[in-house]
Amino acid sequence: MTGILSASIIVAILTSVLALIITIVDSIVNNYGEVNININNGTKELKVDGGSPLLFTLAEQGIFIPSACGGKGSCGACKVKILSDVGPILPTEAPLLTDEEKKSKIRLSCQVKVKSNISIEIPEELFYVKQYKAKVEKINNVTHDIKEVYIKLKNPDNIEFKAGQYAQIVVPPYGKIKESTQRAYSISSAPKDNSHVEFLIRLVPGGIATTYVHDFLKENQDVEVVGPFGDFFMRETKADMVCVAGGSGMAPIKSIIYDMYEKEILDREIWYFFGARSLKDLYYIEEFKELSKKMPNLHFIPALSDPMDEDNWEGETGLITDVLDKYLKTKLNPEHEREGYLCGSPGMIDACVKVMTSNDISEEKIYYDKFA
Repeated sequence: MTGILSASIIVAILTSVLALIITIVDSIVNNYGEVNININNGTKELKVDGGSPLLFTLAEQGIFIPSACGGKGSCGACKVKILSDVGPILPTEAPLLTDEEKKSKIRLSCQVKVKSNISIEIPEELFYVKQYKAKVEKINNVTHDIKEVYIKLKNPDNIEFKAGQYAQIVVPPYGKIKESTQRAYSISSAPKDNSHVEFLIRLVPGGIATTYVHDFLKENQDVEVVGPFGDFFMRETKADMVCVAGGSGMAPIKSIIYDMYEKEILDREIWYFFGARSLKDLYYIEEFKELSKKMPNLHFIPALSDPMDEDNWEGETGLITDVLDKYLKTKLNPEHEREGYLCGSPGMIDACVKVMTSNDISEEKIYYDKFA
């Protein structure tokens, strides 16, 4: 027994020594010093301390790359073109990059560490993304699991965004969460009120950001918002708009439709299909009924896939894709050009794309915001 204990103590000591050596070596080897980041062929040049992921290094310099997952490597939103040799594509990146992107030197900025001088290319509009200090003015429960969060910006310069775009909410450490992170949410308010942003945030069990919003965030609390991001917005054509959303996917569609109303764009046909499971999951029904009176070309079609007996539901029932297919075949004018606008889960988006393309809506004219 004594021999076993002695061996265990020796192993423990050796393990501790090895861990110490690794720590010391890591601190020496990973001391990359000051490095240069060349952006867009010299449009901007940054001198930064090396060693951190490119995503966070740029953010510290006031250049914000979109990241729906807060830099965890799971959303694939933080793609940049890296012209320098930064090593092979990591296993964490490969599933989120297409073959074409890999050939084009696209990488996930959250997975690439800045170790030496580096040259990158990013969209010019990212130079105008800002981090805003703000305060929560109102929080409303619009369903049993979705909160409407209305935020007042403190900055003297207001946010300029297109209806349909999104922003990232900075989530501070709380409870057992020890590090700050960010999560992306579509803006549900219209751009005309550029001193506020509104979000619709559905509770995801175990979600770091949604748990914070639902259980910890309070009215009058200070928050930070980064944005705007995204290329989901109304295209300026005369085509009929076929919009489909579910859950908190209501947000960008709501922003787009209210923006059209405020800009008096009333001549386009808008068919808005909103899917929910039962009546408790539906919201903004009365608001859209009232808006439809002011926008005669707006057709709001809510549908329940699994209504309860007590719902006494008299509207459309079934999967939203089935309802969409029925209306495309029987209600919409087949002679009109059509565009699709979708927001929801990847599965819903994929199913809606199939229905739309089978009803002669070109895939190039279907725009969507997928929730990862």
